[in-house]
Amino acid sequence: MKVPFAFTTRPEIKGNFGVVATTHWIASSTAMGVLERGGNAFDAAVTAAFVLHMVEPHLNGAGGDLPALMWSAKKQKIEVLCGQGPAPEKASIAHFRSLGLDLIPGSGLLAPCVPGAVDGWLLMLRDYGTIDIADALAPAIHYAEYGAPLVPRVIDTISTVQKLFQDEWKTSGALWLDASGNLPKPYALFRQPGLAATYRKLVAAGAGNREQRIEAARKSWREGFVAEAIDKYVAGTEAMDASGKRHRGVLSGNDMAKWQAHIEAPLTYDYQDWTVAKCGAWSQGPAFLQQLAILKHFDLSAMDPAGPDFVHTLVEASKLAFADREAWYGDPNHVDVPMAALLSDTYNAARARLITDKASLELRPGDPMGKAAKLTSIKAGESGGVGVGEPTVGRLAGSDGKVTARGAASGDTCHIDVIDKWGNMVSATPSGGWLQSSPLIPELGFCLGTRAQMFWLEDGLPNSLVPGKRPRTTLSPSMALRDGKPALAFGTPGGDQQDQWSPQMFLKVVHHGMNLQEAIDSPAWHSEHFPSSFYPRAAKPGHLGLEGRFSKETIEALKARGHKVEVGGDWSEGRLTACGTTETPEGTLLTAGANPRGMQGYAVGR
Repeated sequence: MKVPFAFTTRPEIKGNFGVVATTHWIASSTAMGVLERGGNAFDAAVTAAFVLHMVEPHLNGAGGDLPALMWSAKKQKIEVLCGQGPAPEKASIAHFRSLGLDLIPGSGLLAPCVPGAVDGWLLMLRDYGTIDIADALAPAIHYAEYGAPLVPRVIDTISTVQKLFQDEWKTSGALWLDASGNLPKPYALFRQPGLAATYRKLVAAGAGNREQRIEAARKSWREGFVAEAIDKYVAGTEAMDASGKRHRGVLSGNDMAKWQAHIEAPLTYDYQDWTVAKCGAWSQGPAFLQQLAILKHFDLSAMDPAGPDFVHTLVEASKLAFADREAWYGDPNHVDVPMAALLSDTYNAARARLITDKASLELRPGDPMGKAAKLTSIKAGESGGVGVGEPTVGRLAGSDGKVTARGAASGDTCHIDVIDKWGNMVSATPSGGWLQSSPLIPELGFCLGTRAQMFWLEDGLPNSLVPGKRPRTTLSPSMALRDGKPALAFGTPGGDQQDQWSPQMFLKVVHHGMNLQEAIDSPAWHSEHFPSSFYPRAAKPGHLGLEGRFSKETIEALKARGHKVEVGGDWSEGRLTACGTTETPEGTLLTAGANPRGMQGYAVGR
């Protein structure tokens, strides 16, 4: 059933040469420029990614993380690029407990994992791209040296940690504040000379052919000047963090030297004539697939996508899938995740029968192997502080105004989708290493991420902290085939909300015939029913955040079903972008759409 959406903020982009959609207009334009000069989708994604370090520094950085899904026209398959670094060798439960901690702080130097984004992007460039590293990093170096306009949300974010930068993280204050401690001006051209110098050193790291020069840069990152500077800074610095105390970190140069980004197979699920691909159980991505496996038992096409039946059914399915995330997901290299059972028809038919006309107020993980689930005994949200995590209550990064006594502020994420004229596709969700994550390392011009805050400091859980283990990241790009052919690359920032907002968009395309821009613009929601992945790991059982554009009748009907409704702004939920392909009698039509919320995301193409 086609449900026309009365208003879209922009047209869906259409063409046959190439399309790009990212969370910032400069990154989208940069990527499109790479396609125009003959580069492929992988070249374009890498180039845009380094630019995002400059234009969305509150949402990602060089010290962050990267998962990506890639469809190679040459290989004719979807692959996962894992740029999610593991916990350091000295990051043990015993060490954190010895510091008097029951949760890993969400900011400072205790929470960094091995920074994986740069190594991951360079691996993509080496093995799937065509351009030289100098060309890929040239736009980022240009903006770092000559300045990029800081959108107001960057200034908002800096304001929440202004006192922290002045009093504690003075290396960060030296970059992000002026000599008097004042904030930058919105849209002023902001330079990052330290970051430019680091990228120039990576470009100049080695000689030889294209692949050799890229590999030399990767080695300089993992074993050379970058690893040496990180090792020296972390070992010699005690930094204030969200616990309210100063701590020395545990990440070392040896940790960086032992790890490399790598390629692995995706998890997939067949839904009608679509096949959806996600990263493995070291991410929350399988929760998307579990929702599809539950929702196949409902007639979603007969439901109004802005009505109470559709919203209620999806919310309840998400609660069940995310309960299983809490109980069963973790790095498959360290724990046995019963994924085949979690995605089985028998198991999800039983899960679907748990959905009634009333909102569940319980966290209900299943028993896919006939074994009882084990959840943490740590009382989430009671550790005494608010850390740096991706935003709750559906707010866009920097807009929630939350400030704590320790100066912690919310961060968020970026997203990149690209399809080129040869049919290559990329969906990537880089994040971490936000300007508010940890103190800036002056020799490098960037700071480290805080992904380790997602581990539990309790033995025996799938996501318990173990040295060398990947945290169960929230970062979750999406890709889909239709009738076995590549059809959709999409995703969103938003932490735990990523695999709530992305399924909503996808299901509106599948069941209601919306185009990409209509599905992105349509009213959205999110739940905080389950424990947050971010410090201090709080949950709000029964919570349902709705955009204000839902009708009064829908809002009241959801309240009557027992949902604890919180109505936000009219445009407060999600930052989705998407690129797609459609086969027509005239040939392949490329399409794209991007989120208008926050006034940053743009789709381009021709």
